[in-house]
Amino acid sequence: MRIKVIVPFPLGEDEVRLRASQLRPTLLGAGVEVDYQPVRASGELADSPYDNLLIDMYIDMYIVQAGLRSEQEGYDAVCIDTASDSGVAALRSRLDIPVVGPGHAAASVACLLGRKFSVISTFDRWADNCRRSLVGHELGHKVASYRSLDVGAPDVGRLLTDKPEVIAALGDLAESAISDDGADVIVLASTTMHQAAAALAERLPVPVIDPGPWSVRLAADMVLLGASQSKRAYPAPARPRDDLFRALPGVPGFEPPVVTITSH
Repeated sequence: MRIKVIVPFPLGEDEVRLRASQLRPTLLGAGVEVDYQPVRASGELADSPYDNLLIDMYIDMYIVQAGLRSEQEGYDAVCIDTASDSGVAALRSRLDIPVVGPGHAAASVACLLGRKFSVISTFDRWADNCRRSLVGHELGHKVASYRSLDVGAPDVGRLLTDKPEVIAALGDLAESAISDDGADVIVLASTTMHQAAAALAERLPVPVIDPGPWSVRLAADMVLLGASQSKRAYPAPARPRDDLFRALPGVPGFEPPVVTITSH
């Protein structure tokens, strides 16, 4: 089985490898290969209405560009490495293989494990993006709270690697969500927060959902069970214009690297 994970920024190999490190090979089961591949161009940080416009205009389109040929390339499923679930609906419409977004996956798993969940983040403005996504998925009523540290937007993955005190602060935040807001489950607001997942799971008395690995695992299970998105919910386009997506220019001189995780 082959799964493509689309990274929503035009990152170099080291950065892609950092994002791929969220997925432990032992989680995959036998015979599963996962390729992390970045897009050719995108918006930036989703930290403001201005950049959200760039996200809406570009990240979705470049994610779709990266995913369109997945079936022809031999992939059995596609995941998106952003909890905003950018581009998921369009790819579900265009592809027959399963397409899974980590934001929706994490929230759905949280609903299976508890009655209410809280979303915790390192960056306050991301809370609005999470809220918008969950309302779109009609899951807003299951959210106990959105809580954030507001430590800033730069390279969150490396921030958590280099500053363990941030992970400790996220633990305090989650404990407040449990005791004060009534959360039964904690959901991380971004796939880039994966370094905090193990420490939080050990510290907290409730389940902690790390969106990225769950999305890949669910995609693999969909393939094994022969399930995919409903074409009644995501109808195929009558006149596909894949050429418009393929014509989108990329960052000059950038060739997206591929980082592969193979099951053990």
